[in-house]
Amino acid sequence: MCRYLVSVAPRPTDSQHRVRILVGNGMRPHIWQQIVDRFKVPQINEIYGATEGNANIINVDNTVGAVGFLPKLVPTCLHPIALVRADDNGDLVRGPDGCCIRCKPNEPGMFIGLIAQGNASREYYGYVDKSDSNKKLVRDVFRKGDAAFVSGDILVADELGYLYFRDRTGDTYKWKGENVATAEVEDVIRAALDQPAVVVYGVSVPQTEGRAGMAAVAVPADALDLKALSRALDHSLPSYARPLFLRLMSDIEITSTFKLKKRQYQKEGFDPDVIKDPLFFRSGEDFKPLTTQLFNDICNARCKL
Repeated sequence: MCRYLVSVAPRPTDSQHRVRILVGNGMRPHIWQQIVDRFKVPQINEIYGATEGNANIINVDNTVGAVGFLPKLVPTCLHPIALVRADDNGDLVRGPDGCCIRCKPNEPGMFIGLIAQGNASREYYGYVDKSDSNKKLVRDVFRKGDAAFVSGDILVADELGYLYFRDRTGDTYKWKGENVATAEVEDVIRAALDQPAVVVYGVSVPQTEGRAGMAAVAVPADALDLKALSRALDHSLPSYARPLFLRLMSDIEITSTFKLKKRQYQKEGFDPDVIKDPLFFRSGEDFKPLTTQLFNDICNARCKL
């Protein structure tokens, strides 16, 4: 919401209000500073957490961009959250002792919350689907037998302990304030295109919040009915879950452990000068070729997303 506020032309009445505090989540640092400078809001409290999680934090002292604080001198038993090392696929990295490795200051890592059975604030009740619940669990974290809730988000702590959101990993991303399950989108695309290999992920777009959906599909351009795909997406998915970008590939690469290289595709983004595969952008009801000019328009907020 704040992004839309600052996009409106400044007016003399911008600071003529009685708003004392803003509370919410997902505000990017550059938007944050504009809200403070232009609208003169004295207090912004940024919240980070998950409804199903046991690790929720809040920034209460106006540190721009921070989502919370990780006290260095408070033991984990009293403040049971931590940042631990993770690889490019979001898998936790373990040391020689088999336990997770705590991150150093300014080292990005996975945000986790240690679980304490019987403690309402530290318990993890999970989802209706037990398999989905287990995906969010990690065991033998810092000692044999303990367990933690894995947020799926990469955060970083500075030297003072302030926490900053960096990225979302795994099989979801956020767009238009909504969480998008990539597996659901992949199923819709596969059904619409006669079961090709598909990988869906979120890509960063300058001057926007969250990540826009992008689908890499192993289908030749001359064999793809883009209008039919658009209709299938509109019929089966809410607007925020429909991919804005499409990448057509001869094949979808997998790792040595048979995992899709989703992270690699995510890093490559949607720049047609970098990616040699055919790229398309969803404009209105149809997909159209993503040219360098269109790419620049998107990055400079001259194109509605």
